[in-house]
Amino acid sequence: MISKTKRFARSVGVAIAATAAVTMVMPTSNAFAIDHVECRGGENFLKIWSHLDGRTSVDCYANKGRTGFGSWWVDRISTGNNDLIYYDANGDSVRINRWTDITFPNHPPRVKDIEIL
Repeated sequence: MISKTKRFARSVGVAIAATAAVTMVMPTSNAFAIDHVECRGGENFLKIWSHLDGRTSVDCYANKGRTGFGSWWVDRISTGNNDLIYYDANGDSVRINRWTDITFPNHPPRVKDIEIL
């Protein structure tokens, strides 16, 4: 009987230790991933008009996170319901608040990364 009790106690101890180890390793904050999504009318996504080497693009993004933008020249940004930081090729970061529509007709920034806050 004593050996069964010791085995049970040891099993419980191992289970508690394993649970504690997993709890300590898991991240404590919510995980978010920015998503490149299909642009649709009526949605409040981040929308960016850009160009590079004779090509033009219109891209939409949703959800919190940061992603590379490929150093494209940005002509217009509509933030929708997203707060945005863009990181340009000069190393600057620029914050644009939600519900903002901004154009860059003469001196567009060359954007390396974008981040939805």
